[in-house]
Amino acid sequence: MKTIFLRLAWVALGSAIAITAALWVTGNATTPLVLASLGGSTLFLFGLTTLPPAQPRALFGGHFIAAAVGIAAYQLAGDALWVMALAVVVAIVLMLLTKTVHPPAGANPLIMIQAQAGLMHLGAVVMLGVLTIFIVACVWSRLGVGQSKYPLRWNQPSPPNSNWGIWTDS
Repeated sequence: MKTIFLRLAWVALGSAIAITAALWVTGNATTPLVLASLGGSTLFLFGLTTLPPAQPRALFGGHFIAAAVGIAAYQLAGDALWVMALAVVVAIVLMLLTKTVHPPAGANPLIMIQAQAGLMHLGAVVMLGVLTIFIVACVWSRLGVGQSKYPLRWNQPSPPNSNWGIWTDS
């Protein structure tokens, strides 16, 4: 029981440092809501460290693809309801096809459209925030005792196969 509490405290402290650093480095990006999906990414990198969606391919690829789709959708078609829905669907399809599924990134199209984001947001906000959390997770996992070092596999596909949730009798 003591080990669980120590692990939870370690995860909580690392998460707090990572999200605070991401908000600070990006200057809160005018509003912390622009970085809302990074809260979920922090959970994956610190609490679910070994899962495929937490690995760098999914983390960076998922955020990049989904944010870029949201920015392009807003720039091309505005912020109508159908644009938001279509942007989320396109981001999901692209993440599945490229095996870069990172669930928190699924919110990026909506966030980028709501923020009326431009290309500058992609690098200076989203990717800088992701990079900050990633660096903290790499360092933090090496300071912890008895835990997996992050990342486990740099190019781990997420999902690992193309079944995409199809139930099979195996």
